[in-house]
Amino acid sequence: MGGLSAQHPWAFTFGLLGNVISFMTYLAPLPTFYRIYKNKSTQGFQSVPYVVALFSAMLWIYYALLKSDEYLLITINSAGCVIETIYIVLYLAYAHKQARIFTAKILLLLNVGVFGLILLLTLLLTAGERRIVMLGWVCVGFSVSVFVAPLSVIRLVVRTRSVEFMPFSLSLFLTASAVVWFLYGLLIKDKYVALPNILGFAFGVIQMGLYALYRKATPRPAPKEVDAPVSDDGAVKAPEHVVNIAKLGQAVELPPVKEGAAKKSGVASASDDTKGSLEKLDKAIHVEQV
Repeated sequence: MGGLSAQHPWAFTFGLLGNVISFMTYLAPLPTFYRIYKNKSTQGFQSVPYVVALFSAMLWIYYALLKSDEYLLITINSAGCVIETIYIVLYLAYAHKQARIFTAKILLLLNVGVFGLILLLTLLLTAGERRIVMLGWVCVGFSVSVFVAPLSVIRLVVRTRSVEFMPFSLSLFLTASAVVWFLYGLLIKDKYVALPNILGFAFGVIQMGLYALYRKATPRPAPKEVDAPVSDDGAVKAPEHVVNIAKLGQAVELPPVKEGAAKKSGVASASDDTKGSLEKLDKAIHVEQV
């Protein structure tokens, strides 16, 4: 049995290690949600990364169930579904009305509509091995598309010559995750698990290379799109930076939220104290987060 048989001790080892790394990555947003709970406000954070992470976990659970022997994929993605659902519930509890409506819409569209469509098409149009192949390529396509997300972070680092938005420890952690799941997929001869993590590894190496290049560089003034945005009531929002999670052939990380200049209702810019707080927030959170 793939990954658990005595004939695949190394596959089991890498799969178990991948479970540990991926579980810790799932817990990375905890400081963000503790802040949301403490302040009883989402403070401008976005729900999209967590909705996408939930969809990704659902997709890989379906794939693993079809293969019937991918227990290590089922365990980590089941944990991911639980954790991401908790994040989304907390977000809905403290978000303002418009954010709640938007989150509900993308949940219905992605996690109900798109997932339901994939479920129906694979069950009605294919059978047996062809069903696994079709779903496998769907998983690969989705994973590759979301792995493009780090390009925004990489572009930001190059423009500002600052690695503030791309912590080295997280880049290293995610790269290690991509390597572990690639080896797991390789050992159990599952190309759908292995292939996307090649791209995840490449992006991780690029991120670490940029960190080495710019860690001692003199930062340039941040471009306008990374200034703090202003909410409808004129309050300055905390920026959110999301990075990819290279796990199980997918990424739950999305690009940083596009942020406009902090100008509304006569507010030209945030105060020095507010800017200092925003800088601390940027460094304290992993955030798309994958």
